[in-house]
Amino acid sequence: MATTIDQSEKATNDAGVKDQALEKKQQPAGISNLALAMSLLVGVYFGIVLTKSEVVRWQRVHDMFLFNELHMYLIIGVGIGVAKISMLLIKRFKGKTIQGQTIVYKPKPFHKGVIIGGMMFGAGWAITGACPGPIYAQIGGGTWMALITLAGAMLGMFAYAFLQPKLPH
Repeated sequence: MATTIDQSEKATNDAGVKDQALEKKQQPAGISNLALAMSLLVGVYFGIVLTKSEVVRWQRVHDMFLFNELHMYLIIGVGIGVAKISMLLIKRFKGKTIQGQTIVYKPKPFHKGVIIGGMMFGAGWAITGACPGPIYAQIGGGTWMALITLAGAMLGMFAYAFLQPKLPH
């Protein structure tokens, strides 16, 4: 995040020359190569976990929506538990992003768009057998039909960005 100079800092000296020290804007911190490499490794590990736990299998998702087995519900429950503990730790220890900014949780208000979006997300998940995370694991595992799911997810993302001003928020 670049630092900007506010109006009070744009002052000039008596000769009308801008102060050289104030002219220099602070450069964004950026992301180090180490942080990028660690992010890639975490992503690969996450993909392996998704694949080994069979979360990326269409049949598992199908059986979940038919209430035939608890496998996916148990995995989702563990995910919710890990997320809750992680959020508590981030709040308690004032966690920071890789850019050094403090992480602040801001709950979003509930509205009818949440219901509509949730129903669309669930329908897409049931039809394709993947929510956004496992799409990449499916592609990496050789399920090439997941490329169609990825294209649909991208189309939905761009449609949302285009329609966002008109949607209930």
